[in-house]
Amino acid sequence: MNQTILITGASSGIGRQTAKLFQSKGWNVIATMRKPESETELTELDNVLVTQLDVLDVDSIENAVKAGIQKFGEIDVLLNNAGYGAYGLLESFSREKIIRQFNTNVIGLLDVTKALLPHFRANKRGMIINISSIGGKMTFPLGALYHGTKFAVEGISESLSYEVEQFGGSVKIIEPGAIATDFAGRSFDFSNDDTLAEYQPMVAKTMSALPALFENASDPSVVANVIYKAATDGAHQLRYAAGEDAKMILTNRFQWNDEVFIGSMKTQFGL
Repeated sequence: MNQTILITGASSGIGRQTAKLFQSKGWNVIATMRKPESETELTELDNVLVTQLDVLDVDSIENAVKAGIQKFGEIDVLLNNAGYGAYGLLESFSREKIIRQFNTNVIGLLDVTKALLPHFRANKRGMIINISSIGGKMTFPLGALYHGTKFAVEGISESLSYEVEQFGGSVKIIEPGAIATDFAGRSFDFSNDDTLAEYQPMVAKTMSALPALFENASDPSVVANVIYKAATDGAHQLRYAAGEDAKMILTNRFQWNDEVFIGSMKTQFGL
């Protein structure tokens, strides 16, 4: 019997590439997205169910899980991939946008996970793979909201691993570096307020330096391959770096103290 993976945020980037990879490896794929009616490629693939799921809508989460189980019988792996990055000055963000960032990247992940846990527990197995980031271990300037959510994903995942082990389940964390996705488009929500004069030199320098970090960005397929490895290697490994830049940065973060590492970030951004 083919194994089945449910993927959130499968309409583009990492989610789409992961759906295509797992399908090519003979898996059943539940490819979820907010607007499945716009999907044309994944709907043509065998053993792929494209269905609606918005991590901000609990009913849609429950409906997607039910549809997946009805279609394929069981779900073996959950990939929590949906999310976006809110970058900018904390003072410039409305409370509504702050809540949306945490609801999408953290509360939504928890809601989807909770929807699958009873199924996994009944089957006495099941894997949860959460897409974190190098930004869950270190920070860039202007990323208080985004990094806050990814630090939360790291803590949630590590602690949850103790729980799911009690019934035979497991948790894996994927930590990508720079990825060649629509970083400057819909996955990147930037906020600034020109009247906050004290911050503007830092904002200008940071935004000027960011593109260089993506010059050698990994293709989403690189992350998809790491996700597939995590799902299938049978290793008792919690964290997986994805991309050569991720491996280098995470190694430095582990080896250097705060003063040295943050100093290196300031130098890189010209601060």
